[in-house]
Amino acid sequence: MADFVNCAALAQSAGYDGVEVMGSEGYLINEFIAARTNQRDDEWGGAYENRIRLPIEIVRRTREKVGPDFIIIYRLSMLDLVEGGSTADEVVQLAKAIEAAGATILNTGIGWHEARIPTIATSVPRAAFAWVTKRLKGEVSIPLVATNRINTPEVAEGLLAEGYCDMVSMARPLLADAAFVQKARQNRADEINTCIGCNQACLDHTFAGKITSCLVNPRACHETELVIAPAETAKKIAVVGAGPAGLAFAVTAAERGHDVTLIEAANEVGGQFNIARKIPGKEEFGETLRYFRRQLELTGVKLRLNTRAEANALADEGFDEIVLATGVSPRTPEIDGVDHPRTLSYLDVLRDEVPVGKTVAVIGAGGIGHDVSEYLVERHEPPSIDRFFRTWGVDPEYKTAGGRTAPQVEPAERQVFLMQRSTGKVGERLGRTTGWIHRAALKMHGVVTASGVSYNRIDDQGLHVTIDGAEKTLPVDHVVICAGQEPLRDLHDDLVARGCSVRLIGGADVAAELDAKRAIDQGVRLAAAI
Repeated sequence: MADFVNCAALAQSAGYDGVEVMGSEGYLINEFIAARTNQRDDEWGGAYENRIRLPIEIVRRTREKVGPDFIIIYRLSMLDLVEGGSTADEVVQLAKAIEAAGATILNTGIGWHEARIPTIATSVPRAAFAWVTKRLKGEVSIPLVATNRINTPEVAEGLLAEGYCDMVSMARPLLADAAFVQKARQNRADEINTCIGCNQACLDHTFAGKITSCLVNPRACHETELVIAPAETAKKIAVVGAGPAGLAFAVTAAERGHDVTLIEAANEVGGQFNIARKIPGKEEFGETLRYFRRQLELTGVKLRLNTRAEANALADEGFDEIVLATGVSPRTPEIDGVDHPRTLSYLDVLRDEVPVGKTVAVIGAGGIGHDVSEYLVERHEPPSIDRFFRTWGVDPEYKTAGGRTAPQVEPAERQVFLMQRSTGKVGERLGRTTGWIHRAALKMHGVVTASGVSYNRIDDQGLHVTIDGAEKTLPVDHVVICAGQEPLRDLHDDLVARGCSVRLIGGADVAAELDAKRAIDQGVRLAAAI
């Protein structure tokens, strides 16, 4: 308790207006509160009044130390989402006690890190947990803050207008766009780079001991070394490919004053993001495309859609630099019968929406293999809070301690077998903080996974494999290949031969384990330097 108090006093002496006491998410204070973890038999354990003594004393002693005008926010775990968590009545009791102890504001904590229910990932519907904060309205007189998956000014305004809370807390949205508040205040919400809840560069980096950043904004926490300054010499630049890498480069280079022409063979920008946003739970990727489309307008990038770039035409136009962001093409593994009619690539399924049968084998269990599997087993409906709660077992009536209930999983749309050649756990290379969600979703829908698989052949009977030394035949309707990608850089050598200055970014540069984080980061960094 002395350390909490001392920390607040140090913050005050350093000039801060207030502190937040972390009493949720399963950290130390929360562990005292919950019967699940507090096994003490002294005055700090046992009855609820004893278990909440620690947070009350911390707030009381902190208030005593810092005086009446210093802000003390207490982050109260209002929904533990673990067995042995607090009940709804206990949360109200604690909220009142914390107010009486001297807290200025109550913030909302949702779920422990140990909870097996997503609370902040992309697949969580926006503002899904604001109802928890609303339950405390009228119970205390100090302001209440709503949190979790509130990523746009419109969502925040709606919660305030409808009386869910007195304030809204955001963290990751301010990494995605440091000018979020300024743009919202100026009615420029359409210019905000929206947090998509992917966690790949923020939480995943944090838990890996890396510098935190943001997938859609690689300048986050790198502002001093990744500087976007006006170009000393404006260049005429062509960018081929309007996927994440090409878009990031084009708008950043144009922002610096370069004359940028963005050439895209398809009839819309987005590249792989147009595929990703079709995956149930990844609809937020559409916000990134909305952001880039607006930035193309604001920065004056000349956009040519439905245009397949030709080397001779590019050379004739006299560009100072040509940036190839042409992406990737699916790799076709060497398997007997891989050209059988029942074989599809992930682009056939996700981009071209080719009809797929009721039984499917997916070859390759990386990120795309998991995405394809989720696409095949999930119903394709707009995000719904009620449906999300039923699926993951959240009790919106809060009748049980911790607010959990039995999941009600919808029948899978298909039987899917997800396989990989390598040994080890299927999906172990997925994101540190979100991989478990994808694995759990597939398990709920009965997806059968296997590693160490040898693919023998594909024929009219299905997919023939060897697993653990035993040959098997999977009588599937289709086999979907998700076995990596190859860089698409057909124009490169021709352009170089013509004396052009050519740069490669994104998948056109390195296709292995390509992800949007690397693509956008590479695009922005090249644009900052060119």
